[in-house]
Amino acid sequence: MSENVLEVRVARRDNEAEDICSYELVSVDGTPLPDFTAGAHIDVHVKPGLVRQYSLCNPPHERHRYLIGVLRDPASRGGSQSMHDDIQTGATLRISAPRNHFPLVDAKYSLLLAGGIGMTPILSMAETLSAQGAGFEMHYCTRSPERTAFRDRIAQSPFAQQVRFHYDSEQRLDLAALLAGLDRATHVYFCGPAGFISHVQAAAAALDWPASQLHLEYFGATAAAPLAGDQPFEVKLKSSGASYTIPADSTVLKVLTETGVFIPASCEQGVCGTCLTRVLEGLPDHRDLYLTEEEQAANDLFTPCCSRSRSATLLLDL
Repeated sequence: MSENVLEVRVARRDNEAEDICSYELVSVDGTPLPDFTAGAHIDVHVKPGLVRQYSLCNPPHERHRYLIGVLRDPASRGGSQSMHDDIQTGATLRISAPRNHFPLVDAKYSLLLAGGIGMTPILSMAETLSAQGAGFEMHYCTRSPERTAFRDRIAQSPFAQQVRFHYDSEQRLDLAALLAGLDRATHVYFCGPAGFISHVQAAAAALDWPASQLHLEYFGATAAAPLAGDQPFEVKLKSSGASYTIPADSTVLKVLTETGVFIPASCEQGVCGTCLTRVLEGLPDHRDLYLTEEEQAANDLFTPCCSRSRSATLLLDL
């Protein structure tokens, strides 16, 4: 077993809400798991060739277990469906050590916004802030009470009075009013599907909320469709000097994988950053949701699962 891959056992599987299951993962040999911070995620090797990322939603001080929540997505490309159908209590899984691209920062006050299954990293943040005695409030938006995971856990938590639930059918969140009533020094954390993220971003922009105070993580995105003006381009690999043509209707990841060049990948939608690849020469056409605007402007990294090229050739550090 690689030192970067851990073997764990599903100690418990629970139905948390309609189409949402939680999985409690413990080490196979009983040793403590690597520590993590609020907002962290792990890669789960669901089955050979299928790796998906799930946020840890238990309190970060726990070392005896990891807890993840998985939504059965009707548009699943195999990950969530396989987790729900195939992974039961007692199953063993290979996972990565935790990584965190969505960390908390020190702040006088924090606003936590969760859309659907985007609750998972937000819940860990609430646990951390509560334990620190920090000022915060959390708003949890879902379609209905039946699709709201971890309601009992939140109701029994020390921070229950700091949480508000909002449903599409009733009690919808008035985000503009909420943001307008907060100090601009507040740090805002939001996670959920692309539509939820766009809604929060638009509301914050309308109020000139400082970009430095906004922290986000997507839970899935719509796969980018080829654009009408897309043209073929070449990618060249530094290690071998080999060149490959990327057609207008395909991706760098797909072409290289089919020719035997391995690039680790997970979401294939430009969200997770697993396939992030260094660009040595050429100008990428960034279409991901992972890199910041500043990182995209540097043009030294790109996501081969969805991004393309503005130049005729990209030289990749592969």
